[in-house]
Amino acid sequence: MRAVVLGAGVAGLACAVELAERAVAVEVLERADRLGSACCSWYAGGMLAPWCELESAQPLIARLGGESLTWWPSHFSGTALRGSLVVAHGRDTGELRHFARRTERYQWLNAERIGSLEPDLAGRFSQALYFPEEGHLDPRAALAALAARLAALEVPIRFGAGAEGSSAAGSDVIVDCRGLAARDALPDLRGVKGEMLIVRLPDVSLSRPVRVLHPRVPVYIVPRGDGHYMIGATMIESDQPSRISARSMLELLGAAYALHPAFAEAEIVEIGTGVRPAFPDNLPRVSRTAGTVHVNGLYRHGFLLAPALARQAAELVTAGSSPEVIHEDPRQRRLA
Repeated sequence: MRAVVLGAGVAGLACAVELAERAVAVEVLERADRLGSACCSWYAGGMLAPWCELESAQPLIARLGGESLTWWPSHFSGTALRGSLVVAHGRDTGELRHFARRTERYQWLNAERIGSLEPDLAGRFSQALYFPEEGHLDPRAALAALAARLAALEVPIRFGAGAEGSSAAGSDVIVDCRGLAARDALPDLRGVKGEMLIVRLPDVSLSRPVRVLHPRVPVYIVPRGDGHYMIGATMIESDQPSRISARSMLELLGAAYALHPAFAEAEIVEIGTGVRPAFPDNLPRVSRTAGTVHVNGLYRHGFLLAPALARQAAELVTAGSSPEVIHEDPRQRRLA
């Protein structure tokens, strides 16, 4: 069998890896001229936090996301499984209790245990939630690792190539992982814009993602190594891929400063925005129509959900298995 994967974001690369590891002849077509230059995966937080996400997501997200905690370590050696920490300032402790009621697999920490877990936060918070089984990764390094794995499997990634190419036309099956660009086939997709900052602050050391709860602007801060941190969490209903607002930047920096005042001296290394593809219910889908399998709608859970969706898409292609998240056109029961 020969498959062509459209898109070299995290979903496309994960699907290509899963297919190639099942001995399918795979080729990846990517319209952009290089890895990450035109995909929201480049600006992701990289948190593998299925139980934290229960605070605002449906249980399906946690069930599927749990696979990422074993899949990523086996495909990317830089995956860190050090848990997630959720904190709130004194006036917002009610938000912490609300978060706990909606999530699972956490431990309550007092001030002493917070300090032992993250020494640079010692004395700053009286309570926290700790999710010890969760993890995180650097999305850009993870994408590069998947591309290297594909190279080892002799799977080419053809940059500057689209779905209309002869490679796609001659394949047995097309796996469409184009994200928002797939609205020509999936018209109910919408864009959800995210904004992020990368800062450099060698004077503060955090070992795991820290979520700072606030009733209006919850923010997460993710360590990227070498004193670098990603600050993000904005969600805006918009297809506009560029332009971070001054308000968003102030809120992100303000939350980081409230976590630790040393962030006021951080060097801003990068400002980025990306538009995530989402369906109306914010749940992912693996769908099929004739000779095309669509993997889309990962919303804000790209790196968390990609392993499970890739596995299900590969099983659909190779064995006809029905995915848990399938949305099927009843007129097309077989891959043509």
